[in-house]
Amino acid sequence: MMETFDKYGYVPAEAEIENKIKSLKNNLDKWCTKDIYKASLGMIDLTSLTSTDTHSKIKAMVEKVNDFNTVYPQYPIPASICVYPNFAKTINDTRSNKNLHITVVGGCFPASQSFLEVKMLECVKAVAEGADEVDIVLALNYFLDGRFDLASKEIRDVKEAITAVNPNVHLKVILETGALVTVENMAEASFLAMEAGADFIKTSTGKIEPAATPMAAWVMCECIKAFNHKTGRKIGFKPAGGIASAKDAVLYYAIVDTILGTEWLIPNYFRFGASRMANNLLSALEGKELKWY
Repeated sequence: MMETFDKYGYVPAEAEIENKIKSLKNNLDKWCTKDIYKASLGMIDLTSLTSTDTHSKIKAMVEKVNDFNTVYPQYPIPASICVYPNFAKTINDTRSNKNLHITVVGGCFPASQSFLEVKMLECVKAVAEGADEVDIVLALNYFLDGRFDLASKEIRDVKEAITAVNPNVHLKVILETGALVTVENMAEASFLAMEAGADFIKTSTGKIEPAATPMAAWVMCECIKAFNHKTGRKIGFKPAGGIASAKDAVLYYAIVDTILGTEWLIPNYFRFGASRMANNLLSALEGKELKWY
C-alpha cells in the first residue's frame, strides 16, 4: 500500500481531513447559490435501482426528462438516467434528447459476486443496447483479500470489452467505500481503479451503509488530484448513496471545487448518483416544493 502512496506522493491523513471538512461545512453558505443548484441539477445521474422497476416505470421516468424543458426551459436536464442493464434499450428507445446519457449498473451489481465472464457479458450487452456509461463495483472479494492484481484485471477486462463495442463508452468504478472502512483502503482502491482504466471513481452502490460520506469524497478527490498530477489524466468523481437534499449537493460540490477546482465542475467530470435530489434542487430553485421526477 505504501508503494502506491509513494508513487503518487499522497498519504491520506484522516484527522487533518476531518478538520478541513469541518471548516468547509462552517463556510458552506458561499456555495449555497441558485447558480450552483442549477449546475448541480445538470450533473445528476437520475437513478432507479429497485427490484420492482419495470419497463413502463423507466419509460415514464424518461418521458419526464423529455418533457422537462417544456416547463422549465431555464434549467438543465439530468446528465443521465441510471438503471439496471436490461433497461438500457428502454431509455434508448424513449429519450428525445440524445444529450441524455444512458448509464447502467453492470457487472452483477451491487455485490459483483460472479464469474468475470458473466460480468463482462452483462456490460457488453447493455452497451450494445445503447448504454454509453457503465458503473461497475470493484471486486471486493479480491481487494479485501489483498489480491489487487485480480481486482485490477477485472476492471481492465470490462473496460476492454465495452470499448470494443463503443469506443466512447465511459466506465465508472464503484469503490463501495463503506465496506473499505479505512481511508488507506479508500485511497488504494482509488488509485487501483484509475490505473486500471476507470473514467470515473464512484463512492457507493447505495446498498451498503455508510454510503457516500464527506470523508470518502475528500480522499477520493485528493487521489484524483494526485493521479492527474502524475499522469495528466483527468478522472471524474461521483458521490452516490444517501445524497438527497440541496445541501447535500452543495457539500459535495464544495469538496470538488476546493480540491480539484472549477475544471471538474462539469458533467464530464462530476456526477451525483441520486433519485430524490433532482426534485429537492428544483424546489430550492423555485422556492416551493415540487415533485417533477
